Amino acid sequence: MVTYLLKKSYQLKDLKQVEFSDLWGDHGIFTTMWIFGKPAKILFFENHLKNLISSLKKYQIKKKSLKSDILKIINKNLIEKKKYNHLLRIAVNKKIISISLRKRVKPKSNFNLKLVKLKREKPEFKNLKYKKIISYLSKIDNSRSDIALVSNKKILETGTSNLLFVKDQKFFTPKKDFYEGNTYKFFKRKIKKIIKKDILIKEIKNYDEILLVGSGKGVTSVRTIDEIKWKRKNLEKFKFLSKHYDLVINKCNTYRFN
Repeated sequence: MVTYLLKKSYQLKDLKQVEFSDLWGDHGIFTTMWIFGKPAKILFFENHLKNLISSLKKYQIKKKSLKSDILKIINKNLIEKKKYNHLLRIAVNKKIISISLRKRVKPKSNFNLKLVKLKREKPEFKNLKYKKIISYLSKIDNSRSDIALVSNKKILETGTSNLLFVKDQKFFTPKKDFYEGNTYKFFKRKIKKIIKKDILIKEIKNYDEILLVGSGKGVTSVRTIDEIKWKRKNLEKFKFLSKHYDLVINKCNTYRFN
């Protein structure tokens, strides 16, 4: 069971507070950011906001002051002198802006993936059609496991993160049908080449490493996929990506309360 530090909702039209709704299943967009430290820092904050606003426009959810409204809500609910290690979620539909904070859980070294036949609706967007995924995630230990979404015998992404696959020192990622998160985009700039190909279940045994990258998981190495008896062969690229991730964390600017 997820424990929330904060759960609040506001009317989009006038920012009047209303009864909390997580908005799961609605027509809308959300983003999840890692807020950490004291004073607080939010990793890839500007990119998260930019992607959220642009995706909302494509979903025909528009308001001239939307960015400033979201910033007002964040500033109203964050505590300047508090030490954070949380996931800050902003969700928006045509009527409501919701904000929530939950503790960020550090993944264990014996991390496992569970295969689930599922594909997100319009996966190129971080949309709110997540009820099925949440039903699976609610039944597992988030520090030890995640679900890998499988469609047409291909792995696409996890319930929380992007996936990178490593074979012969090369990085691979699915061709399509997944959302490119901000952590994933960061690593795209750091890795010289990521090869896009269908990640077939029957070929998983050929990969040396499988890595989750995302706001909640950071960089996480998968140890096993029990259903197909896959086990990681080494941690070489995990260590490589972790070094880059640690650097960007250290360089992250303190959040400016306005």
